[in-house]
Amino acid sequence: MTLPAVVGTVTAIGVGVVAYASLIERNVFTVRHESIDVLDPDSPDIRILHLSDIHLAPWQKRKVNWIRSLVSLRPDLVIVTGDSLGHADSVPELARALSVFEGTPGVFVHGSNDYFAPRMPNPFTYLFRPSQPDQDGERIDTERLDAVYASLGWLDLNNASRRMTVNGSSIVFTGTDDPHLNLDRLDLVAGSLDEALGRANEPVAAILGVTHAPYRRVLDALTTLGADAIFAGHTHGGQVCVPVIGALTTNSDLPLALARGLNVWTRFDRHAFLNVSAGIGTSIYAPVRFACPPEAVLITLRAKDSGYA
Repeated sequence: MTLPAVVGTVTAIGVGVVAYASLIERNVFTVRHESIDVLDPDSPDIRILHLSDIHLAPWQKRKVNWIRSLVSLRPDLVIVTGDSLGHADSVPELARALSVFEGTPGVFVHGSNDYFAPRMPNPFTYLFRPSQPDQDGERIDTERLDAVYASLGWLDLNNASRRMTVNGSSIVFTGTDDPHLNLDRLDLVAGSLDEALGRANEPVAAILGVTHAPYRRVLDALTTLGADAIFAGHTHGGQVCVPVIGALTTNSDLPLALARGLNVWTRFDRHAFLNVSAGIGTSIYAPVRFACPPEAVLITLRAKDSGYA
């Protein structure tokens, strides 16, 4: 094969990959199903819908309709791990997407794009080190976003802890504000957790940690504080992955092998299940996914004596 033919073939393959990643795979919305055994023996299951990195733009009607369709999963609880917005004018559309979950308990934390609108990234820099915290972009109306969550009755876990009874099990949630923007205050988290644990005499069935960006310092702290499971997003699962090899970046100090999925995080003699969502969306300035389709996650908390799958 001549050199021009080789160049032409490689170019055609590259164009095809970009077209697939930008037009097809980023719209192939999926639901990943997991289960973990953390509840007291004989406790009813708790179905948790984990939503992360929606990065919603006002024109993304297909995404809105798909999120609305998730109500058919009949979750007992919704956990949102940040970056719900992808544009400064997206709050009304997000409200429409989430309105179907009115009456379903929920908790949330924020990511950087819940404070600042996205800006054009340098994709080559992104592949080799975490993006730098950007607090110079257009401000998002975070208060309006919080009002949407509040209208659903969902609890704010940004550097806070709360207690809730779900399906008869008393669950304590503890969360951080966005670690990527260095807004996490682990001292506040620890203090609020102590208060939540001591607020009532009833036993606690599980402690669930919630954060946007799964930096090691946060995972270590939540595990040390006794979290049975931790929910996070931010990584986009790597967003552009190499088949067989996997993610090239987690946009944090999280190991590449943990960029997406359910794993176990260990800190000294303590262990916590860690679910990192690949997220539902992407930045409007990097609208591609390859070998890493968008996802919501349905995690079923089960009784400890029911066996792990």
